[in-house]
Order: sequence, then C-alpha cells, then structure tokens
Amino acid sequence: MSNRLFQGVIQQMKETVDKTFGVLDDTQTVIACSELNRIGEQFQLNFPTGGEPFTGNGFTFKQIDSSKESIYTIFVEGEDIVSSKYAGILAVAFSNIKFYYDEKYDRSNFIKNIILDNILPGDIYLKARELYFNTDVSRTVILVRTLEQNDVSLYDILQNLFPDKSKDFIISINETDIAIVKETQNTIGSKDIENLASTVADTISGEFFVHVVIGIGTTVENLRDLARSFKDAQVALEVGKVFDTEKTIISYDNLGIARLIYQLPTTLCETFLREVFKRGSIDSLDHETLFTIQRFFENNLNVSETSRKLFVHRNTLVYRLEKIKKITGLDLREFDHAIVFKIALMVNKYLKSTPVKY
Repeated sequence: MSNRLFQGVIQQMKETVDKTFGVLDDTQTVIACSELNRIGEQFQLNFPTGGEPFTGNGFTFKQIDSSKESIYTIFVEGEDIVSSKYAGILAVAFSNIKFYYDEKYDRSNFIKNIILDNILPGDIYLKARELYFNTDVSRTVILVRTLEQNDVSLYDILQNLFPDKSKDFIISINETDIAIVKETQNTIGSKDIENLASTVADTISGEFFVHVVIGIGTTVENLRDLARSFKDAQVALEVGKVFDTEKTIISYDNLGIARLIYQLPTTLCETFLREVFKRGSIDSLDHETLFTIQRFFENNLNVSETSRKLFVHRNTLVYRLEKIKKITGLDLREFDHAIVFKIALMVNKYLKSTPVKY
C-alpha cells in the first residue's frame, strides 16, 4: 500500500523536481521512483543513524518514518546542495503524507480512537466501511496494568501472544496500561475469557518476571460499545484495587455489590456507617475480631464449621460473636444483620482507600 501511495505522489511531483528521485524501504530497495525502470533496484550502502541527509553513489539520501517499524529513505540524484535541499523537502512531504495515510487507514489507531471516545459515534461505521471492518462481532476489552517499572516491553509480549492482527488488537494506553481488544465468539463465555486473562498473567509473570493485574470489561456486540467495555475494564481494576487486593484477574461482571459501593458518594457512606454502628465505631474492633468475622462469612455463617477452621472451641466463637453484638448491636448469626455488617465492612474499606478531597 505504501508503494502505491509513494508512487502516486512521485508521479505528480516528477514534472516539478528536475532530478531522479524516489523512496527506498528498510532493505535499501527502490519501491517508488520517478524513473519506473529503477523500481526494484537495490543499493548497497552503509546508512548512518540519525536524521541528517547523507550522500553516496551519486545520490543524496534522507530518512523518513524513523520512529516506525518500517524505515523509508528518500533518495535524490546528485550530491550537491540542491539535491540535499530537495531530499529534505521531499522527506517532510512524504513523512506527512504517510502520517495522514496511517491516521486514516490504520486499524489499530481506529480501535484506539473508539475505546478512548475520540471519534464521533456517527463516524465509527463510516470508518469501519473504509477499513472493511466487521462491525457486528462480539469483542471484549482486557486491560493489562503493570504494577512496577521494568525494562520489559509489555506491548511486544502481548503482540506475540495475540498474533492475529485482523481480529485482536493491542493498544498502548499509557506507561502502565495496555488494552487487548479481543474478538470473541458466541461459544466463548466469561469463564473462558477469565482463563485467557489468567494465562496471559501467568506467562508475563513466569517468563518475564513482571507483576500485572488484569481487568476484564463486558463483552459487547458492536464497535460503538467498545468504549463502554474499556471503561468497565478500568472500573474493574479500580474496584479490585480497593476490595480484591489479592486478585490478579478482576472481571467487571463479577464485581457485585463492590461496584455499587464504589460509585456511592463518600458522604453517603459515612452516614451509613454512623447509622449502623450507633453503639460503637467499627474501628473499635481489633484485628483478631475482624479476622474471626471474615472467616465466619467465608463459612456461610456456620458456627461449627468456622470454629473448626479457626481451631477454636465452639463456645469460644460464640463468645466472640456475643462480644461483637455487644459492641455493634449486630448479631452476625442473623442473616439480615450479617448482610448489613458485610456491607459496612466494605464501605469502611472503601472510605479508607479514598483520598480526602478538599
């Protein structure tokens, strides 16, 4: 595609530029030229690094697209100052043409604009038609976040893990976040996506020693909803950072009540805690008591099972539960009280993780 793009521009310029000129690819092969018979010819030169013009074999050369994977080089007949100026002007022109071409037709950039809400909804399907993009397949955004600085290129790792560039897209969001836009079939459920995310995390951790957390957005059925899936994946990571600090994989669909609490105003949360703990503050409960409560919830409010798991006598556990009831006014052996207490613990955790805003 670049060959035709460059050749088309050269054909329009050849009457203006009174020298032979053209474009080389990264193998020093002529891919476009004002003299058509030179296309396919190969140069054998030691190109210096950097962006300055250089000469050799009777030509002046100037690189373009040096920041991309594919490096193109302008060549102009002659080694004089005029050829150098021609090369500089042509390099700027071709670089801008290539940039705007990529901006218009690059599929990954198109997907990035969608998930970041940088494109109008009405333009999505117009662009999709230009790119021959399938708009009505299921896709899920998986957001990978690194937790520490490292020298490993996470982007390159994910590119290798998802080699099908026509269906799956790897989008760099910022220094810590990379989004995987994964095409999913109807037979692939949320559990399959979680298993895939777990495999990605294990590979990155096991082979490259990089610790990551992964947020999974909702599966959407069309392109315009990819932004929602991306935002859901972001919410999953933020909520997981508060309520599921032990987890590496957090799915938006499994956030449950944590998602609701995360979206509540802090003033409302503080009011709720004051109403629940009228007799005493939740902070008056010591670490051992909180640990007991956590195990009691994990064992479905079963006194016998919890005492067995805690290696304490049943009466000891009952005594602790009575102590909690005396402090808080809530009997955790009653289902309704247990629900209120569980939510209160989560609200308290949310408030402690939320910075005070002035």
